[in-house]
Amino acid sequence: MSEVAAPPSTTTARVNRAAWYAGSVLAAFLVGGIVIVLLGLNPVVAFESVITTSFSTGFGFVETLHKWVPIVLCAYAFTIPLASGKFNIGAEGQLLVGATAGVALGITGSDLPPLLLVPAVLIAGVLGGAVWSGIAAFLMVRFGVNEILSTVLLNFVAFELIDYVASYVWPDRGAGHPATIPVGENAMLPGFGEPAVHAGVLITLLLSVAIGLAMRSTAAGFELRATGANPRAASVHGIRTSRLTAGGMLVGGAVAGLGGAIEVAGVHGNMLEGMQSNFLILGIIVGLMARGNAVAVPFVAFGIAVLEVGASAMQRSAQVPIEVVLIVEALILLFLMLSDVLRSKLGSRS
Repeated sequence: MSEVAAPPSTTTARVNRAAWYAGSVLAAFLVGGIVIVLLGLNPVVAFESVITTSFSTGFGFVETLHKWVPIVLCAYAFTIPLASGKFNIGAEGQLLVGATAGVALGITGSDLPPLLLVPAVLIAGVLGGAVWSGIAAFLMVRFGVNEILSTVLLNFVAFELIDYVASYVWPDRGAGHPATIPVGENAMLPGFGEPAVHAGVLITLLLSVAIGLAMRSTAAGFELRATGANPRAASVHGIRTSRLTAGGMLVGGAVAGLGGAIEVAGVHGNMLEGMQSNFLILGIIVGLMARGNAVAVPFVAFGIAVLEVGASAMQRSAQVPIEVVLIVEALILLFLMLSDVLRSKLGSRS
């Protein structure tokens, strides 16, 4: 039997939505180009550097993939709880606690064989992130504490935690800034290819597929989305909404913690202050751009990773400040939101 084609109205709606989204991206780059012109610089050279850096050399592509990993994992840390109507703003702290757990095991268990130590480091990161988000989940379910407030405040506690570990527990005195001593070589993720891509990229890719399938095709994914759409109706139909929202927070924290462990075992080889970069903000931007769609998250995250890697090249080749890329990213999100409003108004008029 031949596959049934989508109704014309559905296909038209998807094409229309894609056109609005493409227009939003082009408008963001146009406004960014105007900003660059006002700075007295060349926008063509600037944006050419941004777009081509990730694909012009093998090193640039590998750097983009390595940047993609924490961005997509932090995006999932935001998107998974968002499906149940909860806002996890703590991916930053969860990533750092996962990194702390991973580095602790990577240092203390450095004599273990790689076959045992590498998975143990990653699992430690997952558990560390889950425990950190679990604190917010417990406060939310047991005492009704707003998860936005608790996750934001827990970020600051995580900052102090990594500072203590990097300065007093396993400090690297020669680093010049708070950083731990390196983990054992057996704790580092294997790489493949030349230049080498660490195995965390493959792990993240497989995890993205698993999350997409789970959110789309499992009962738990359906119940999570039903809870976010209408908690009261979900509860009436027997869905244990409090358990689901807490579970979403735990899974989100676990994914962010895995990102921290991968950063330790795949990129830095230790834990250092500032390793969280701006992954929290980028993860939230990606989650909002993807409209909470778990399948779309890795693709949007890759586009943001391209912009992030290209920002440094833009500064070198066109002397354009890196902050211009942040402006473009924010404008993309802003124009996407405005496009939804405009489409809604035009649709109601028609």
